[in-house]
Amino acid sequence: MLFNISNAGTEILQDKLFLQKNISLAVLRLDKIHPVVSGNKLFKLHYFLQEASTAAHKTILTFGGAYSNHLVATAYACKAAGLKSIGIVRGEAAAQLSLTLQHCISFGMQLKYLSRDAYHQKDDAAFIDRLLEQFGPCTIIPEGGYSEAGAKGAALIWKLIEQNTWTHIVTASGTATTLAGLLLGADTETIISVPVLKGMSDFENRIIFCGAGEKLPQLQIADGYHFGGYAKKTPELLSFMNTIWEQQQLPTDFVYTAKMLYAIFDRIKKDQFSAGSKILCLHTGGLQGNLSLQKNTLLY
Repeated sequence: MLFNISNAGTEILQDKLFLQKNISLAVLRLDKIHPVVSGNKLFKLHYFLQEASTAAHKTILTFGGAYSNHLVATAYACKAAGLKSIGIVRGEAAAQLSLTLQHCISFGMQLKYLSRDAYHQKDDAAFIDRLLEQFGPCTIIPEGGYSEAGAKGAALIWKLIEQNTWTHIVTASGTATTLAGLLLGADTETIISVPVLKGMSDFENRIIFCGAGEKLPQLQIADGYHFGGYAKKTPELLSFMNTIWEQQQLPTDFVYTAKMLYAIFDRIKKDQFSAGSKILCLHTGGLQGNLSLQKNTLLY
């Protein structure tokens, strides 16, 4: 690993609700691995970084939006590994770049902006060929690491999880790459996904695409907690984030981890976990996204 993953640790959350329902709930603090390449991002990047480091081109090209944690994590990881990075950005360049894109540039990433229509072609072979003609040989990482290599990297998260200790492992899901990685490494554990995108209904195909199809029977989907869609938020969600901070001293982000924890608290209240369940939730990082919130929105 490029960074020290031992910085991550498991924290047990305390709440009267858990005592009442006879349930244990803990959070694996992947966000503590590194302030920029935090959470699940480092794991999904692992095999791509390894490939690029041994190639003559020493270059990685990847994709993302103006607020993409994946883009900024890739930019920083490439800088740390001595690699060149290229980011293909969805949408035109704004007069005032997002903090995320400013950070990408500061970490040495070359950015190319595409219209949303053109960006939709990002998985087409002919489109990829045109990018290779423009930028030369490089290791290409699909958006969010969505691939078998990304899922294989995400499976390395199991190095930090004590096997057969937990009945359920929970993650927020965007591309479902981390979800596939958790399934790949699971033994008897049930793996729960909390989708953060509205209308995300192709999980089975995504899991199969990432090479974890045989583990589909161990998957549960906790849908209905996207709060309007990707990166959308409501006063209720922001209030929940502040409550979690006050009660647990646990910082969350509104894109992924807060939605995931809200879902699990809600499902515990609704008796959707059996007594004696031991639940481990992944904190997948992305705290930098909170910088886009109005000052003093959060207590941390």
